[in-house]
Amino acid sequence: MVRVILPDDSQLEFDRPVTGLEVAERIGPRLARQALAVRLDGELRDLATVIDADSRVQIVTHQSDPEAALDLLRHSCAHVMAEAVCRLFPEAQLVYGPTVENGFYYDIDLDRPIRPEDFPAIEAQMDQIVQADEPFRRREMDRQAALAKLRAEGNRYKIDNAGRAAGDTLSFYVTGADPNGRFEDLCRGPHLPSTGRIGAFKIMSIAGAYYRGDAREKMLQRVYGTAFPDKKQLAAYLNQLEEAKKRDHRVLGRQMDLFSFQEEGPGFAFFHPKGMIIWNEMVDYWRQVNRRAGYQEVRTPIILNEQLWHQSGHWDNYKENMYFTRIDEVDYAVKPMNCPGGCLIYKNRPHSYRELPLRVAELGLVHRHEASGVLHGLLRVRQFTQDDAHIYCRADQIESEVVAVMDLAFEIYRTFGLTDIRLELSTMPEKHIGTEDIWNQATDALKGALEHKKIDYALNPGDGAFYGPKIDFHVRDCIGRSWQLGTIQLDFSMPERFDLTYVDRDNSEKRPVMIHRAILGSLERFLGILIEHYAGAFPLWLAPEQVRVMPISEKTNEYARQVLNRLQEANLRCTIDQADDKINAKIKRAHDQRVPYMLIVGPSEAQSDTVTVRTRGRKDQQKWPVGQFIQIAAQDIARRRLDRVDSAG
Repeated sequence: MVRVILPDDSQLEFDRPVTGLEVAERIGPRLARQALAVRLDGELRDLATVIDADSRVQIVTHQSDPEAALDLLRHSCAHVMAEAVCRLFPEAQLVYGPTVENGFYYDIDLDRPIRPEDFPAIEAQMDQIVQADEPFRRREMDRQAALAKLRAEGNRYKIDNAGRAAGDTLSFYVTGADPNGRFEDLCRGPHLPSTGRIGAFKIMSIAGAYYRGDAREKMLQRVYGTAFPDKKQLAAYLNQLEEAKKRDHRVLGRQMDLFSFQEEGPGFAFFHPKGMIIWNEMVDYWRQVNRRAGYQEVRTPIILNEQLWHQSGHWDNYKENMYFTRIDEVDYAVKPMNCPGGCLIYKNRPHSYRELPLRVAELGLVHRHEASGVLHGLLRVRQFTQDDAHIYCRADQIESEVVAVMDLAFEIYRTFGLTDIRLELSTMPEKHIGTEDIWNQATDALKGALEHKKIDYALNPGDGAFYGPKIDFHVRDCIGRSWQLGTIQLDFSMPERFDLTYVDRDNSEKRPVMIHRAILGSLERFLGILIEHYAGAFPLWLAPEQVRVMPISEKTNEYARQVLNRLQEANLRCTIDQADDKINAKIKRAHDQRVPYMLIVGPSEAQSDTVTVRTRGRKDQQKWPVGQFIQIAAQDIARRRLDRVDSAG
């Protein structure tokens, strides 16, 4: 007898081994129709997997586990795309085809270049395969027999992939009703039950890639695609991509003269005066909320002795991302993180339990080596500023401190207009420092804080920092893209490595717990996200130019300058457009440059000490007294309002 335990702890009993599909059918016909795969004791498996022992079973559908279901769909679609390419180009040698964020790719060795004009033909073949709705079937072979089979077929990439795979057996997936299949590919799986479950798909682009990133290897063709459960979701994604192109921060940054990148420093951003205005507004706000939350600000050196990075654990776990130098015959490293320097400041003097929690913040400039191929404007750079903080606390203070950081993060994100926030708890990675017991203690502490706040969160097993588990903040922008921003990382190991202590109530020395905390993450990256979120049309308090005064003609230039002076005295960032153009041309120019307010002045306004106010993105205009406009604008800036003033009230 086989006992199946379902997610709600109810049980089903079978008098023989059963498949995942049969379990779904026992539960109900609707679930059987929706079923895509099965989790067997937590492991994702094909729906056809035979369950021959008592097990915990979850039927995976797009509703029950959307992330796993979508990844499964895309993995299967990569398989279908590979078959379609082989139909059109029989000489093609398949390499491998994993899923990636927002889609999948397949690397292919083919002497004939695949071009965008080939995409419709490939998609047509894929559509035929999907419409045939033929099963994906798993075939397992003894390792030696599988290797012999692959050698006979002569695909050196598959032979190498198989040689790297662990285990005594290797798995292949075949497509088609025939027992031998119409198409076969070496693959770990799992896959959807059949090709007809794939839904909607599209080939997106083509790029070059070396096999396993080795430049000594032959250049392969990497075909990217994406897939969704239905055409509506695919259309929404493609629309999002089009919208993202319009919002590309690299293009807008150049148009708005905010920042640049130069050949003399690839991956290092140059901030221009307008970009620095936004930067400083961000930093001023960051300092304000940190002071209110009880943080003290420090600054640590950018270059520190190499031995420090051995002591911290970064040498063993992070050195491939670091830069090094030599000073006075001594080896140094450029810091990739701020925490070791923070530990040295803490260790500089004795501490009492009465001081804890000790909250220390730093706008730390760090450098990390990134491959040139992954650099992407402000979103992926080699030098960036972290809005870092380290909290040294007692074990009994962990929950309250983590809760306080979560509250602070929510407040900061909402001030910047980011309100769609979800949390993710990441646990111990394979490469880590510290014992498993310490990791379990730290993970339980973070879970306790999340449960205290009654916040739903996703679990991300094995993705913690090398020194501790973490809570990550994922924020969606206005077009639905998700960005990982803040993080709260619990660390029992660094205080041990640096021998950090405090004197407890009983005069004994105790080890503090260290909480690593960033909310904006990288200021450069956060600014890039904000540019795209607002499409460059920043709220008033962040806008590099807040107001532009526009005289209708040369006759009112003098009055326009008087208005400008009054705005400047009120600390509003403003300019005047005295060009010899018609007022409509001036309005269009200000709209294109995303100025929040345009103040139009003519003889009527000069006579009544007023301005005609036009708001960015609107066509209606209102006449206000100059003093009233200044008062309301100044109030909105002080309150960091996100909406624009559209009335005098």
